[in-house]
Amino acid sequence: MIQNKIVRYSPKVLVENKVSFAAEGSELNIYDTYQQASQVGLSSDQLMFCGMVSGKKIMHSDGLHDVFLPHESFVMAPNQLVKIDFPEAKMETPTTCLAIEIAPERVHQVADQLNHVSPKSSAFGDWRYQHKVMHTHHTTQTQALLDRIVEIYTENNPDRQFLINLAVTELSARLLRQQTRDFIVGYCKQDPEANRMNAVVSYILANLALPLDVEQLLKIALMGRTKFFIEFKNHLGCSPIVFQQQERLKEAARLLEHGLQITETSFAVGFQNISHFSKTFKAFFGLSPTLYKQQKSNTLTLN
Repeated sequence: MIQNKIVRYSPKVLVENKVSFAAEGSELNIYDTYQQASQVGLSSDQLMFCGMVSGKKIMHSDGLHDVFLPHESFVMAPNQLVKIDFPEAKMETPTTCLAIEIAPERVHQVADQLNHVSPKSSAFGDWRYQHKVMHTHHTTQTQALLDRIVEIYTENNPDRQFLINLAVTELSARLLRQQTRDFIVGYCKQDPEANRMNAVVSYILANLALPLDVEQLLKIALMGRTKFFIEFKNHLGCSPIVFQQQERLKEAARLLEHGLQITETSFAVGFQNISHFSKTFKAFFGLSPTLYKQQKSNTLTLN
């Protein structure tokens, strides 16, 4: 866990105390806040990938107010100002976030590599970084990558720079894939009949509570099984069953935020076993449904 890998020093300031670890083309910053504060500005001339470690932040950007919790990422475009509230920070339980600053040209290089080795269909255009805020939940793989990044930056390894380059390349690729996935899902909702893949994704989203019907997906896509699974993973970054599971959990989170009870939420998104739902939800969000609902409810009360 990231929390266990961070070595803390005596803080110089109580709000956004920063410890930095530099590398060529990127930098890791670990921010600890030890007292409640509001409207604290943060910006960088680099792309900034923020991963929440502990506590809670409320991020204000472009008129949006997002609750930022552990097991989530908040990606800021270069020169974009975000203002942050720290509603729970205390000396004994600081709010902690790691921020990886990546040179924009590095991300563009990764996009060029993806366009070469894994081109998208013409319906969705080339791989490219979109200059906007992105707030998303970590997958298990992304969480493991962030754990590894903290280790690499902070250890004295003779291959440190080489390993950092590999890790930052992977993180950039995951960022690009997530942005593309968000774009595709949004596009599918707006125009489900634009192309076959849109129709497939729209069908999955409209039937989240039902078991995945692969044969029906093949009919919609007008593809054989092998080609379909390759195309789907190339565009969405995962298999259809994993995509459905993740979208179920995201929908469950939205339902919990809007006050639905845990049992009702579980059945509404297709889980028939409450224990399995709770275990799967915690593995994805890093919080149990009960704690997630409680934290979101507390935030709504504070606001």
